Amino acid sequence: MEIIRYAELKAHPWRNGGGVTREVARHPRTPSVQTAQSTAQDTAWDWRVSIAEVSTAGAFSTFAGMDRVLTVIDGELLLLSVDGAEHPLEKYRPFRFSGGADSAGALPTGDIKDLNVITRNGSFKGYTSIIELSKKRAHPVFAGQFGILLQGSATVSPGTAGEAAADVVPETEPVELNRYDAVVGSGTATPEILGRGFLAVVSIDPVEPGTD
Repeated sequence: MEIIRYAELKAHPWRNGGGVTREVARHPRTPSVQTAQSTAQDTAWDWRVSIAEVSTAGAFSTFAGMDRVLTVIDGELLLLSVDGAEHPLEKYRPFRFSGGADSAGALPTGDIKDLNVITRNGSFKGYTSIIELSKKRAHPVFAGQFGILLQGSATVSPGTAGEAAADVVPETEPVELNRYDAVVGSGTATPEILGRGFLAVVSIDPVEPGTD
């Protein structure tokens, strides 16, 4: 069971200085050339999941040849302009647009945080869903998914991969999640999340050749 702790993620500045991004995961996991030269716009990857802190209105960086799903996860509103069209993005409402578009953000209600899922066209397709957690019914996080705690309190436990596995997998105490911690999905002993609050479920699907 893999948990990516938000508190351990390094903040990378935007080129325009309007905010910082913390990378949750990317594929492939190329080594970072780090330090001061490393920015949030490095694109040696086919998909990336990240959380950005936006503190200044201004232009967004472009990601040519990529598809982008942006979700406001803290703060009330991002007024997003995409190729001249304005889109008011309210909290927990995912919005898809081209990474290569001319885009900019205004902050009419103050600073925000947003969850970004960026995928390379023709290789992967990203999706974000926001669900309300339950203390009675666990939410599974499958292979190709990330479960990110946005608000509230929750624990995660490994599930079992069928009846046979129940005799082999030892019982494990539930692990507490902190805000913005990410649970990496698995097809075996699929992690299950219980709690109260809201969870972002990010899915990264490979694109079959010849399909959009």
